[in-house]
Amino acid sequence: MPELDLGELMRQAQQMQETMAHLQRSLETVVVEGSSGAGMVKAKATGGQRIVSIEIDPTALSEDRDMVQDLIVAAVNNALDRARELAQERMSSMIPPGMLPPGTIPGL
Repeated sequence: MPELDLGELMRQAQQMQETMAHLQRSLETVVVEGSSGAGMVKAKATGGQRIVSIEIDPTALSEDRDMVQDLIVAAVNNALDRARELAQERMSSMIPPGMLPPGTIPGL
């Protein structure tokens, strides 16, 4: 059985930490869009899950206030879902083959 090289293990952990930090910074530069009401409301979010803009078609403003508010919430949630999917997709590319990504342990 090969001997455990603690120094090498620490180096790999440091490298993984640096890669994760780089990935998180890069996600902040990617913008995804979510929409609702057949595109009447659009929300843009970064891969880091920060909303950067909301666009409302002027025709939506002639609708009832509650409906417009619901459309905004739906568009924001859609953009955040896409941002999470993007982050998960990018993070999973870092996981060594055979390992499960965090939060995907069967039965939990």
